[in-house]
Amino acid sequence: MATNENYDVDIEKLAKKYYKHIISVVVILILGVNAFFQVGPEEVGVITRFGKHVRTVSSGLKTKVPFLEDVYKVPVERQIKQEFGFRTAQADVRTSYARSSTTKDESLMLTGDLNLANVEWVVQYRIDNAYNYLFKVRNAENTLRAISEAVMREVVGDRTVNEVLTIGRAEVASKAKLKIQEIAREYSLGIQVAQVVLQDVNPPDPVKQAFNAVNEAQQQRETMINQAKSEYNKVIPKARGQAEETIQKAEGYATKRVNNAQGEVARFKAVYKEYRRAPEVTKRRLYLEAMQEVIPKLGDKIITQGDGNNTIPLLNMQMRKGNK
Repeated sequence: MATNENYDVDIEKLAKKYYKHIISVVVILILGVNAFFQVGPEEVGVITRFGKHVRTVSSGLKTKVPFLEDVYKVPVERQIKQEFGFRTAQADVRTSYARSSTTKDESLMLTGDLNLANVEWVVQYRIDNAYNYLFKVRNAENTLRAISEAVMREVVGDRTVNEVLTIGRAEVASKAKLKIQEIAREYSLGIQVAQVVLQDVNPPDPVKQAFNAVNEAQQQRETMINQAKSEYNKVIPKARGQAEETIQKAEGYATKRVNNAQGEVARFKAVYKEYRRAPEVTKRRLYLEAMQEVIPKLGDKIITQGDGNNTIPLLNMQMRKGNK
């Protein structure tokens, strides 16, 4: 009986001895697990002690004071997006989207000409300041969503429905991006807006058919205008070329006439110079040259001298010749 009692006392002492060691090992393990943490390659670790920010660490295996310090992992290298007017239900090769009454309220907007449009858009951003993102605003993502919706309604409200639906989409997206980034900077959100993309812009369902008809008419109008411009570009250059050709011909003819006139003047001056030297000789030469040019054009001719008594036989001969 005494032996069993001694055995129980030894077991109890041994248990007490190793129990302290087991507790120490467990405590060390717990402290070790809480002291080390892993930061992903796209993240930074923001460490706080009793709620106060003490440091920010980069990616890799890091340490902290167990139970006294907390770690917030922020994906600063990842591009994040917020969707408005729709939600991505399943991202795959063929992405599917879901819409609800909440998303319809987000997308339905009033334009500057008092029309309605369903505007669906995406804001893509990344976190460029982890401290501001965590501590400057209570909920940075919800704040960014509210800012984006307010800005988009303002930008759309400054334009007509046709601008929002057609030619002004790129301008709307660009203007919205600048305004969102400006407000985010003022609020110290720690967010850098990469881009704003208008996913889809449509008129409300009750007026969609009428709007499509108007849009088709506008496209036909643009087609006809382009065809008219094409015809204009064919005809007008040709007419201009013909006009230029006519002008050049007229200028050439005028130059020719002027040169001829100048030549005649020079020739007359030369003849006059010779006339002044020998008037009688010049008169006879001019007379003979004129006769030489005129007489061949008269046809049959009879040249006589004196009183012309011998003219009748010659005329009779001409008449017989003509009758034959």
